[in-house]
Amino acid sequence: MTTTTRRPSALLLLPALLATAVATPASGQVAAQVAAPQWTLVQAGHLLDRPGRPARGASTLLLRDGRIEAVRDGHLLAAQFDGVPATAMVTVIDLRDRYVLPGLIDSHVHLVSDKAGVEGQLDGVSRGVADHAFEAAVNARKTLAAGFTTVRNLGDEDGVTLALRDAIAAGKVPGPRIIDAGNAISTTAGHMDPTLGFRDELHAAIDVHGNTCDGAEDCRRAVRRQVGRGVDVIKIATTGGVNSRIGAGLGQQMFDDEARAIVETAHLYKKKVAVHAHGADGIAVALRAGADSIEHGTLLDDADIALFRKTGAYYVPTLSTVNGYKERLAKNPDAYTGEVRSKIEWRIGITGKSLERAVPAGVRIAFGTDAGVSLHGRNADEFELMVAHGMTPATAIQAATVNAADLLGLADQVGSLEPGKRADLIAVSGDPLSDVTVLKQVQFVMKDGRVEKDARGLQAAAGASSTAR
Repeated sequence: MTTTTRRPSALLLLPALLATAVATPASGQVAAQVAAPQWTLVQAGHLLDRPGRPARGASTLLLRDGRIEAVRDGHLLAAQFDGVPATAMVTVIDLRDRYVLPGLIDSHVHLVSDKAGVEGQLDGVSRGVADHAFEAAVNARKTLAAGFTTVRNLGDEDGVTLALRDAIAAGKVPGPRIIDAGNAISTTAGHMDPTLGFRDELHAAIDVHGNTCDGAEDCRRAVRRQVGRGVDVIKIATTGGVNSRIGAGLGQQMFDDEARAIVETAHLYKKKVAVHAHGADGIAVALRAGADSIEHGTLLDDADIALFRKTGAYYVPTLSTVNGYKERLAKNPDAYTGEVRSKIEWRIGITGKSLERAVPAGVRIAFGTDAGVSLHGRNADEFELMVAHGMTPATAIQAATVNAADLLGLADQVGSLEPGKRADLIAVSGDPLSDVTVLKQVQFVMKDGRVEKDARGLQAAAGASSTAR
């Protein structure tokens, strides 16, 4: 429950506030208005403030202007914290019957659509950029409502999510914080070649984004093209893909010098590199080149695992793809055609096997769903699959918070609830360390100190107040 605490009455502060707002220097310049700090207390029944460490019991977080100021044991009031002025107005959020933990992070999403197969191919050419922009905005809201306050969007074709990233950051529309890759890069006829599956005479109209490359120098150009568009991260494909409309398999499709040129160029511009890779040979190519993460990694072998441990790269398993495949095929057995259907059946059968090898080997795991292949808003389904294939609820949550924040380069901002970090947090009704599936039903979401969801409908009416001193 949310209440607003006034200490003392705001009427007593009105003259001073008005004086600050209208004061004008003798020069005639208008003085800048000084906004009062926004203070919030969040009282939690249980608190997992630092995933990977033991949870706390009853706790209180003090927030100031969307960041965490302090974390203390017990259900405290503002007067029990040093530094909160006696005149401050404090909002109190009552989550004493809930389990509170950091906002979740999905390291692999595609916000522009959750259509795939034949339907997805048709959607890509029958609907325009404006359609995809609205759909991305809707999917962003679903993702935020599911408790994911930060995502890494790994590829779209029209710059939609670059614009959405900026709109969300500016507070124009609701959604998770976005780390965006722009267009994913691959070789000609590689997994990200947008012309695959279309007639030759259509290729000129489709291949307009400059995301395919051949040879080291051309691949450097492709990276610089994305950097110039303002991307946060570079996404590449070193192997074939399950959804590629080409019968070229899932093995290596990029040479060592091409992968190395991409990674070196990206790192030159301080951009991390996420690599789509299924086959063991393509995984090795990427890791030898210095990639920061491997997405999917379906056929990890011993040599790959050794490279993971040597380089410290993250593995992002994206197990949820199988849910999307199964659900679409249940609705329409012809949702996928030819070689794509056979690859999907293979993927369903083998998914999770690499994670079962990676976990005991000490490979670093970051949470990612490939939402878009699976449905947006269902991101938390991944937790159940991670636990089914070798992780504990605690390590799965760590993968979606601390680890994912580190992978995205945001460890100083999000991933845990510590002083100085952004006030991104969620609340659930059960203990996720005992039953990770409770994360599928997130009741409360806060991002940057702003309440984005309160499923209980207990937001205080305007003017509601209580006394905290």
